[in-house]
Amino acid sequence: MDLRGGMDIKSHIRTIPDYPKPGIMFRDITTLFADPAALRASIDEMIWPFLKTPIDFVAGIEARGFILGGAVAHELGLGFIPIRKKGKLPAKTIGQEYSLEYGVDMIEIHADAISKGNRVLLVDDLIATGGTALAAAELIHRSGGDVVAATFVIDLPDLGGVARLNEKGIDVHTLVDFEGD
Repeated sequence: MDLRGGMDIKSHIRTIPDYPKPGIMFRDITTLFADPAALRASIDEMIWPFLKTPIDFVAGIEARGFILGGAVAHELGLGFIPIRKKGKLPAKTIGQEYSLEYGVDMIEIHADAISKGNRVLLVDDLIATGGTALAAAELIHRSGGDVVAATFVIDLPDLGGVARLNEKGIDVHTLVDFEGD
């Protein structure tokens, strides 16, 4: 996709076949992170739709969502809320389980991170089935916050994550699609 400024974000994302298991085409954005112009273009494109949207916080999902979410929060002049794997946050937390193809996992946020009515932009690197993003959105809702939207660099449309978020009333903004994966 040719984004504002002419940067082709997709060409900066490396594909690693058969990782973490045979048949998976892993979309590695560390190559995008390493290129200053590609990283800048990605962050600019992620924030563009939200420049005039009332938002109180940006929440990023561990781990690559921390990198992107921190930059998005900085550019929007907002605070950042980390959404982490179970047991990684030091203060009182609330958690949300979500399904994986091989079982169940849990993510958490600090119990006092979000107040009633706070408007939150959810950020991560990739949306596949949407399980982690839906769990993160549920944590935000349980904390009293509202998910304004979610933004991702990569969408794997064949796995249906964007549609699942849309079904829950969450608008989704993505930069590039990798179909068939």
